[in-house]
Amino acid sequence: MDYRTLIDFIGWVGAAAVLAAYFLVSTQRLAWNSVVYQTLNMVGGVCLILNTVYYGAYPSSGVNVVWVGIALYSLSRRKHPDPASSHRRN
Repeated sequence: MDYRTLIDFIGWVGAAAVLAAYFLVSTQRLAWNSVVYQTLNMVGGVCLILNTVYYGAYPSSGVNVVWVGIALYSLSRRKHPDPASSHRRN
């Protein structure tokens, strides 16, 4: 696998992670403040940063830097994980 193919793959993984997080929250399978949701957003954002910086898409890179920052902030504010927040709401 060449470098460009790897960067493309990383970008697609990032897109899939961010979309999966959005889908899971939108269908109430995850809570917006769950560790899983925030981690999917953070991993997806990092992958998209790598991809967009490589291709010189700096506005998208900037958005994803903020996206990752929000996820990290949210994760850092968790003092005690709430197991119920990562499960489907009834």
